[in-house]
Amino acid sequence: MVEFLTKETFKEKVFDFENNKDWKFEGEKPCLIDFYADWCQPCKMVAPILEELSEEYDGKVDIYKIDTEDQRELAGMFGIQSIPSLLFVPTEGQPQMAQGALPKDTFERAIKDVLKVEK
Repeated sequence: MVEFLTKETFKEKVFDFENNKDWKFEGEKPCLIDFYADWCQPCKMVAPILEELSEEYDGKVDIYKIDTEDQRELAGMFGIQSIPSLLFVPTEGQPQMAQGALPKDTFERAIKDVLKVEK
């Protein structure tokens, strides 16, 4: 299942930005974060793909969504200016951002290349 994050759950599961200046991933498995808004048409196209991926990679990759309208501080922290913006967060190393409504095979390639996870 895709999980919706707030500022508090983001700090627990991804990055505690209030206590760390440098990037330090808090999660146990790599994750993909979708920055979206309810009114965004491309975001609506991505949503079912993320649901499929959350089932296919269950137990290997966590998939989160952040509502940019509701969680403005998180969106601002990552400089989100266009949506959907997708943040691929490996367990080691820096996260990488992608933008736009990506096709499923592009997600799968990024999960393999950036997150180092195979199906």
